[in-house]
Amino acid sequence: MRAKAPMPKTPVTFDVPAGACDCHVHVISDPAEFPFAPDRVYTPPVATADELLELQRLLHLDRVVVVQPSIYGTDNSATLDGMRRLGRARARGVAVIDEQTSAAALDDMARAGIVGIRVNLETVGEVDPKASARKLAAAAGRAKDRGWHVQVYTRLPIIAALAEQLRALPVRLVIDHFGGARAELGPQQPGFEALLSLLRSGNTYVKISGCYRSSSAAPDYADAAPLARGLIAANPERIVWGTDWPHPDAARGRPRDVTPYYPIDDGQVMNLLAGWAPDPAIRKKILVDNPARLYGF
Repeated sequence: MRAKAPMPKTPVTFDVPAGACDCHVHVISDPAEFPFAPDRVYTPPVATADELLELQRLLHLDRVVVVQPSIYGTDNSATLDGMRRLGRARARGVAVIDEQTSAAALDDMARAGIVGIRVNLETVGEVDPKASARKLAAAAGRAKDRGWHVQVYTRLPIIAALAEQLRALPVRLVIDHFGGARAELGPQQPGFEALLSLLRSGNTYVKISGCYRSSSAAPDYADAAPLARGLIAANPERIVWGTDWPHPDAARGRPRDVTPYYPIDDGQVMNLLAGWAPDPAIRKKILVDNPARLYGF
């Protein structure tokens, strides 16, 4: 029997508004049905759409954004299948594509609820600003005509180096996981002001998601709070939240060995949001209004 995907152990202790959305999860299907990419950098356990639905129930969430993980490359079949199982009223998706992805395939994805293109620079170790710029420009070119956004997972030095290009993108930009900021370095770290400036410009959204990727101060990740509060203060209309469930561990993974998920208590981590945004009206923006605008719910 396979291991069950991570589930919350701690109940959510604040009133979650109706229509709340987890803006960053992955569905990892049985590789016998949906094979992993041969050139993947890690191999995770299975985490199904049914388990994701249980996570949603336990966290009192009504909506979710399924993000294509790097293990599938540009084959979005597992992500699309997970979205279908969850239903169009609940789920939207973000795909990974390349120059071989046809316009017809993009049209099919749009009909299924895909609303953005992900550029994952961090997991594949892309730290060259020029190469990163080319990938972002190519994604924006494909996204523009469909009204999609571009989502990027990278680190602060890349964001700072490309700030002007990012500000000028012809599509909305979504930056994953605190922009790759390191919690222990605080809001004064190099590049964080560039991230705040992009937020203030109004064309950029930032996900306060996967705080365990920014902080090693488990279980309360107290050093992530100044980052979260700074981002929210910069522009509460452009902040969204996500669990990063089921918490894949790409850093320690080896391509062919199954690497267990990080043992994250998503209920405990979700409760941190009440401290980061103590005003219920701001929390409603982060959990409901901003995702509805960005993802088309």
